Amino acid sequence: GAQLVQRYAVVGQADPLRTKAGIKVRYVVANPSSYLYFSDDRPTAEGSFASFKSASCPSFNRWKYGWIGAPVYAQESSPAAYEKSYALREVIYLLGTADSDPNHPSLDRSCAGEAEGPNRYARGLAYVRYLRMRHPTGLNHRLWEVSGVGHEGDRMLTSPCGLAALFDRPGCAASYSQRPQ
Repeated sequence: GAQLVQRYAVVGQADPLRTKAGIKVRYVVANPSSYLYFSDDRPTAEGSFASFKSASCPSFNRWKYGWIGAPVYAQESSPAAYEKSYALREVIYLLGTADSDPNHPSLDRSCAGEAEGPNRYARGLAYVRYLRMRHPTGLNHRLWEVSGVGHEGDRMLTSPCGLAALFDRPGCAASYSQRPQ
């Protein structure tokens, strides 16, 4: 579900119509197994980003991880145009701090998935760092960590941060949105 939400937040085209109608949309992306990147940069072991080129992993930048072979509905604009729109959309990333099992049965363990990090928690932290690096200003995305929760959708979405993200309820500490720097 979260992978679909993240890709839809990137390529969905209905936001201008909703905005014109006065409908506010927020995308809540909770613990996906992978993310759609806008370049061939991927996280390094040191926590920075570098161009990822690997003969043993030629699929790392293919669609759903990158833009090569994107489906027809994702070809109406350039990746740069999609990225610009995505940065402006309200997105909250909910990451369970215990979603760190590199052997979880539903974790994407393909080479393209592994290029994003060893587990969902690390991948989410890296992806938000990546976006903040590419958009030092104007990024309308927040990261909220849900302490002690693994890959458990019910616990994620009924946590104080999940309820805050879904229903504008108070209770998710603002400090969560400060990570990662």
